[in-house]
Amino acid sequence: MRQAIARAQCGLGAFGVLIVLAIAGGIAWYVYQAVWSTPEAPSCQAQLEACIKKCRKASIDNEAAQACQAGCKKEEADCNRFRRPG
Repeated sequence: MRQAIARAQCGLGAFGVLIVLAIAGGIAWYVYQAVWSTPEAPSCQAQLEACIKKCRKASIDNEAAQACQAGCKKEEADCNRFRRPG
């Protein structure tokens, strides 16, 4: 009986080592993603929506809001022209 208990408490065993390696691999992957991955640039549509939302929050006057939104649409056109291969 003592031998069985002593052997059970001897160490992690093969399964325990696999669990520890899997956890270490997961942590290493998250660290790699955080350090070396580059964030994707937002799409032109997402940039337009953010710009228009900013215009709505910043402008009280209707004409100023329309001018701001026209600028946003010009920026979107430039973005689309830049991103499209041609």
